[in-house]
Amino acid sequence: MENTKLTFLPKLEDSIKQILNIPITDERKEVLSPLIHYIREKQDKNEAINLNFICTHNSRRSQFSQIWAKVAASYFGVEANCYSGGIEITAFNERAVASLQRIGFRTISDNATENPKYEVFYSEMKPGIKAFSKLVDDLSNPASNFAAIMTCDHADENCPIISGAEIRIPVRFEDPKKFDDTVLEQKMYDERSLQIASEMFYVFSRAND
Repeated sequence: MENTKLTFLPKLEDSIKQILNIPITDERKEVLSPLIHYIREKQDKNEAINLNFICTHNSRRSQFSQIWAKVAASYFGVEANCYSGGIEITAFNERAVASLQRIGFRTISDNATENPKYEVFYSEMKPGIKAFSKLVDDLSNPASNFAAIMTCDHADENCPIISGAEIRIPVRFEDPKKFDDTVLEQKMYDERSLQIASEMFYVFSRAND
């Protein structure tokens, strides 16, 4: 059920209306099914829902996934803790940050040059989501009792063990990085962000079924 008491930033509210109308293929529904099952199981047991989205550099897809999962959970009134991490530290890619801004998020940065720390705001009623590139086992992430959601093939194939994870769920997305510095850059970053958003909204809508 939609959390009607929560209001989102105005431009983001418009984007959410678009997101809710993006179709999910049967193939992707099958991919997302284990994640839905995990969330439902946690709800049934009245246990905390901890989701850690993982890709190699924690710079694009895992950041999108963490942020959109938190927004979708809030939209549907599901209490979920959403995190992200990588197997290398780089930075939350500035192109991904710009895409979120275009879609309607407000961001604040500490302006560090190597690995800026951001707060990503989606509502005046909620605290910002803290976002920066970090390792899977960063102190800001859960050490146990979480689902490790693998958002890229490289991390999924090269990180066989995620310490402390209760379950490992592959939910891979194409990397928009291949379009960096091309005429398609903005289009493909926005497309990937909206795809991830639509799938996270689908997951949390089903969690309440």
